[in-house]
Amino acid sequence: MKIVIPGGTGQVGTVLKRALTTAGHEVVVLTRRPTGPGEVHWDGATPGPWTEVIDGSDVVVNLAGRSVNCRYTPANLRAMMDSRVLSTRVVGEAIGAAAHPPRVWLQMSTATVYAHRFDAPNDEDTGVIGGAEPTVPGYWSYSVDIARAWEREQERAATPHTRKVALRAAMVMSPDRGGVFDVLSWMARLGLGGPVAGGAQYVSWIHDHDFVRAVEFLADRDDLAGPVNLAAPGPLPQRAFMRALRTAWHVPLGLPATRGMAEVGAFVLRSDTELLLKSRRVVPGRLLEAGFGFAYPTWPEAARDLTRRRRGASGPVRAATR
Repeated sequence: MKIVIPGGTGQVGTVLKRALTTAGHEVVVLTRRPTGPGEVHWDGATPGPWTEVIDGSDVVVNLAGRSVNCRYTPANLRAMMDSRVLSTRVVGEAIGAAAHPPRVWLQMSTATVYAHRFDAPNDEDTGVIGGAEPTVPGYWSYSVDIARAWEREQERAATPHTRKVALRAAMVMSPDRGGVFDVLSWMARLGLGGPVAGGAQYVSWIHDHDFVRAVEFLADRDDLAGPVNLAAPGPLPQRAFMRALRTAWHVPLGLPATRGMAEVGAFVLRSDTELLLKSRRVVPGRLLEAGFGFAYPTWPEAARDLTRRRRGASGPVRAATR
């Protein structure tokens, strides 16, 4: 297939491009700073010559959007919103104008759209959309606003010949440098990977192999459209999540951190505590109902595989029925 990935130069795009290229597909990445073959320039906001690669493609996977790993200042929040909405809008316009539009448009979204909660998991049918929780900082609602605007822009796009899927993705865990697994592993190996603010908040995640397999699965399944949660079926409290990661790295202890300590750490790392403190208890209801089988459904086995790959050791990827 010919697969176009707008915004495909980040961690998730790198994982996806590498796997899809290895599988024999033609992959074209749209980026503001093309550096090599298979990369085409775009600005993420306006039509241009790049629209020609959309016309005649089979699948579009739009990953464009400013990184959320930043301080949540008004300027950064606005950039996060604009980069997602404008890129989704212009991708929709390109698909709608194509003489030979792709058969499916997979649009990145986020599991952060769901409410901060501990009582029950969020699936696509019964999950609670966030933004109105009375016990969280008010600015957290802006992340939900971004997610809803992101998905709404895709829904509004006039693409009658193209199936549309919103990927409500949890954190994609890969052993690549600079990704979320890299940061969490660095903390664990320094002995800083203990519970944060008690550690009861849930962490949702997905192994990089399962993320790629889920993208392929959704591209193939003509009966699936709308929001789909891309998260492993085993979310777990942050304290248990980090304990399993420490175990995988053979680190016996992790220092706990209070909410105040987390604020200081986030400031030093130029990040935001919402990424650490929001309880994201998300499960893949629609994927499981459709028969998708996770190769890594639980975090301890996923963490063992990721640490082994990070150390440079090779190991077979376990097969799973889809």
